[in-house]
Amino acid sequence: MIVSIVAGLLLGTLIADDAHRVQLDHRGQRVDVTYRSAVDVRHKQLGAASAPGRPSALRCAWSASVDVHREARHPAGHVMTRTISAQAPLTGSRPGWCDTQRDAIAQDVAARSGAVRDHLLAVATRDQDALVAELDAAHDKVRG
Repeated sequence: MIVSIVAGLLLGTLIADDAHRVQLDHRGQRVDVTYRSAVDVRHKQLGAASAPGRPSALRCAWSASVDVHREARHPAGHVMTRTISAQAPLTGSRPGWCDTQRDAIAQDVAARSGAVRDHLLAVATRDQDALVAELDAAHDKVRG
């Protein structure tokens, strides 16, 4: 899985291989819900190249934002989708040029896959009330 994470990060966006799946009971029917995370890494070059023989002040600051994509499928045919974004829960920096540090940054982010998973689970827990409200609204439209 780490290989796919690193490969995805090299392309800029990652959709994790593992999804969080839950089942929710809504008015006596089972709703299948899938949460997936997508990581978007952004790079920012800081500092300037220095004269030969002097230490370089170049740094590549990076931040990774995590979007959680939710898809809920109700047996009545309702499909509820939502994307929940988090502003850069992962950050770091590396010395040197961003272009030469992308592989190392991808490894830094992959090493924090546990934090991404924890974020995914926390978002899924917080999303339950919103999902029930969406299902109620869809159910009421069908009945109305």
